[in-house]
Amino acid sequence: MAKRQGEVDDEGTPIATRRQPTAQKERTSPGQFVKEVRAELRRVHWPTRAEVVNYSIVVLVVIVLLTLFIAGLDFAFGEAVLRLFGE
Repeated sequence: MAKRQGEVDDEGTPIATRRQPTAQKERTSPGQFVKEVRAELRRVHWPTRAEVVNYSIVVLVVIVLLTLFIAGLDFAFGEAVLRLFGE
């Protein structure tokens, strides 16, 4: 199978992988880079202030709920271990 894929020759020795010549990419100048970044940022859909406030409230509520849930689990398991070992 390796022979059919061109990875080994007729004797079974591995064939060195051939690299395809890569085309030289021209580097962009810092000025061109800044222009392209600004053009991309103009196309971004920025959230409204109301969306940011709503999403922030959702994140804070979820963090509080998960913190309470994990604290409750910690307390329950702590009490279970203390009762299990007789304290």
